[in-house]
Amino acid sequence: MRSDPLATFVLVLLIGIVAGIIYDRFAGPGWLSRKIAGPTRIVVTSALIGIAGSFIGFHLAGLIGLRGALAGYVAAAIGAAAVLFGWRTLK
Repeated sequence: MRSDPLATFVLVLLIGIVAGIIYDRFAGPGWLSRKIAGPTRIVVTSALIGIAGSFIGFHLAGLIGLRGALAGYVAAAIGAAAVLFGWRTLK
């Protein structure tokens, strides 16, 4: 069964946004980032990084041959978490 491309796009987008917001709440920005950028800008940045990671994870799952919508969505969540962690570590 094939899923609708628009629905898949929206779900992967939402996974990235939610992952970015959750990561921002738990990991939180550093003290200096809060003072310079402000809280709203940091949440938006985390959401955008989460979106990028979710698309990377989703497409990597397809490239390595994971089949099924659920596997792609799980890979999107893992990809978002990995990219957010890497971004926070390098930042």
